[in-house]
Amino acid sequence: MQIFYVPEIKDNRCVMDENESRHCIKVLRMAKGNMIDLVDGRGNLYQGMISIPDPACCEITITSTIRDFEKRDYRLHIAISPIKNPERFEWFVEKSVEIGIDEITPLICRNTEKPGIKSERLNNIIVSAMKQSVKAFRPVLNKPADFAEFINVNHPEIKMIAHCCQAPVRKKLDQVYSKGSDALIMIGPEGDFSMDEINLSLEKGFQSVHLGSSRLRTETAGIAACHTVYFINQ
Repeated sequence: MQIFYVPEIKDNRCVMDENESRHCIKVLRMAKGNMIDLVDGRGNLYQGMISIPDPACCEITITSTIRDFEKRDYRLHIAISPIKNPERFEWFVEKSVEIGIDEITPLICRNTEKPGIKSERLNNIIVSAMKQSVKAFRPVLNKPADFAEFINVNHPEIKMIAHCCQAPVRKKLDQVYSKGSDALIMIGPEGDFSMDEINLSLEKGFQSVHLGSSRLRTETAGIAACHTVYFINQ
């Protein structure tokens, strides 16, 4: 199923941007009258017919719409520290979108070694993963947030901090999170959260969790958390 991303669809027509148009007409060799599927990132899955097969601005006439396509009854927000190897962070973003995530916040912690991210590249990865996994809702990539400022924001979800320290007592994620609930999970950097950060988060209502007995890399921990929430909701 080939999916195209078009964020602006109005009045039963749309024009794809140059990248999508070129892929459709030049790479896939589609022509006038061919039917294609599109998503707008806001939950709508469309079927449309190519009316003007221009490789720079292909025009589509919408023929049918499915609202809230495969909408989940929970939201997942993962706040995760950027890591030294940007490709591993990109891998986390890609796979979390494929599994199912709504919001990603790069979290700048005391032990974060490389706080910078390439937002444009990560957003392109999000769109590509969204299309590949046939999702109509586009996850949000937030700007990097300082740990102390982030935990002081009012987060209405079930709030969890996943860390490797033996104290304070950590519970399994599925002992804290319940099916159908919105979740916020913080994942630390390669050197883990500092004890001050853990204690501050507990004061703000976060609960300590672990993701199993193995010590996981940051990006692996993010995927494990994402998949655990997905699995609980099946």
